[in-house]
Amino acid sequence: MLIMMTSIVCFASIDLIGYSAVSLILLLAVSVNAILFDIFPVLLSSFLSALIWNFFFIPPTFTFYIGTAEDGLMFLMYFVIALINGVLTNKIRETERKERDELEKEKSIKLYNTLLNSLSHELRTPISTIIGSIDTIKDNQTKLSEFNKNELYSEIETASLRLNQQVENLLNMSRLEAGFIQPKNDWCDLNELVFSCIRNIEKDDQQHIISFEAKENMPLVKIDSGLITQILHNLIHNAIQYTPEKSIISILLNHKKTHCTIEVSDNGNGFPESEIDHVFDKFYRLKSSVTGGTGLGLSIVKGFTDAMDGNVQLKNTPNGGAQFTIELPCEFLYNENIKDE
Repeated sequence: MLIMMTSIVCFASIDLIGYSAVSLILLLAVSVNAILFDIFPVLLSSFLSALIWNFFFIPPTFTFYIGTAEDGLMFLMYFVIALINGVLTNKIRETERKERDELEKEKSIKLYNTLLNSLSHELRTPISTIIGSIDTIKDNQTKLSEFNKNELYSEIETASLRLNQQVENLLNMSRLEAGFIQPKNDWCDLNELVFSCIRNIEKDDQQHIISFEAKENMPLVKIDSGLITQILHNLIHNAIQYTPEKSIISILLNHKKTHCTIEVSDNGNGFPESEIDHVFDKFYRLKSSVTGGTGLGLSIVKGFTDAMDGNVQLKNTPNGGAQFTIELPCEFLYNENIKDE
């Protein structure tokens, strides 16, 4: 198609450019074909362009007869150059494709090794804790005091929750990559949703202060409460993991006409400026991190937010600490006592 269109344009302007220049234009069209298509269409376009140039442009026109030896040599050279040009361009494409495949393979291996290394620690540690605690209880049923038994039961519960969180993150990431995340929007109270998430987290962590004041004029929001809960859990858990004990984690809700915002901030040390652009990458962990984790929590936050057509931003606050802001498009249900801000 490209050869035919180029030939028509050249035929219409033959008096201006001359038939010798047509050969260069047709060679350019063959090169473009070589970039776009595989080798056999390229060879066909090379052969076809040579015949078209001969029949429509080389004197005498509308015949395959070539009047002079010079034109014959030019036609032969054109045909050979068109074939070589097409083949070489196609070879270059194949080489670039192989390089991309190798690069993707190396990235996949790197991700696999990162995941394997993370999981070997993150899954083995809670499993070992559970098995060790159960063995201790079984072997010392008559020797352990009720206090010690309760301590071991508490360790088993904590390890089980940690294991469940890691498995949940892996399943969520698999769902994101497979494109299975389809938001199921329904009316919910964001204030109550935040309170519920805080209560669940405070059962496992007593070393941080989670601050949240209900937004009194917040209308009901039509949104996927399950995805929002997971986003909140991951953001708060990330703040707990990377801030010192007794740090304050603040949650703030707000809304506009078409969007609601959820802000999670802390007064920790914040993120290195050079790494902020990478914190939402899959399996990425801060270079200075000494805590555990698979590096999936924030990438799931980004994936779930994108699935709801929202936007997530991260910045360091002027007084230290990090601030995550989630902005989501949604519908609101107001009652007569609530005014739009």
